[in-house]
Amino acid sequence: MTQKELKEFLDAKVLQYNRPNFLESDPIRIPHTFTKKEDIEISAFLTATIAWGNRKSILNNATKMMALLDNSPLDFVLNHKDDDLEKFSGFVHRTFNAGDLSFFIKSLKNIYTHHNGLESVFAPRKKADSMQNSISEFKKIFFEIPHKTRTTKHISDPMKGSAAKRINMFLRWMVRDNSTGVDFGLWSKISPAQLSCPLDVHSGNVARKLGLLNRKQNDAKALLELDTNLRSLDAKDPVKYDFALFGLGVFEKF
Repeated sequence: MTQKELKEFLDAKVLQYNRPNFLESDPIRIPHTFTKKEDIEISAFLTATIAWGNRKSILNNATKMMALLDNSPLDFVLNHKDDDLEKFSGFVHRTFNAGDLSFFIKSLKNIYTHHNGLESVFAPRKKADSMQNSISEFKKIFFEIPHKTRTTKHISDPMKGSAAKRINMFLRWMVRDNSTGVDFGLWSKISPAQLSCPLDVHSGNVARKLGLLNRKQNDAKALLELDTNLRSLDAKDPVKYDFALFGLGVFEKF
């Protein structure tokens, strides 16, 4: 395909998959159960954190997490006592366990109490065409309170070679407009032009088949290569092509 044909093909796939019925089997369904900005972003962040593995398992365990937070994420984060975290005992999603979840709640309390919330932590460190430095700085703030070393693996660091798929997905949810009823458009301090595609097995394989990616590993260098090529198709909203790449890979077995 020529670049023009590729853009037309992918734009059509974006229209096909960037639709509300996409929510039925997608983790973004969880934050869509809330209406308050802070409840949406906290539930989205926690859901994105465990968004790897079987999609049904992700949805089930994200729903369990929200129930453990009394289905009121901000209120729980701000007002919980240490005793309230004991009910997390037994929670697990793959390698993310009750201890990890307890720390995440404590760290979120620190962020909303002392850093004015998640958006205010991510926004100041952004670059014109990248959030990767911002994600790295976010990790430093997230773990500025006492923590177990094992929990740090649940927040990726692009400056150490990670594609940071789950945080890039979370940022897409928060930043891209909600005109189609999928993403939320809650954050105004970050532009869609600064976002990166959530790079995983599915999107990576499709990108390689379409000539958008040559690097074999799904790492930070691959993400930069993919970002560059997607920005050549749409500099203002390159991450919209996540819908096309993911849809082609998961639903069409492209």
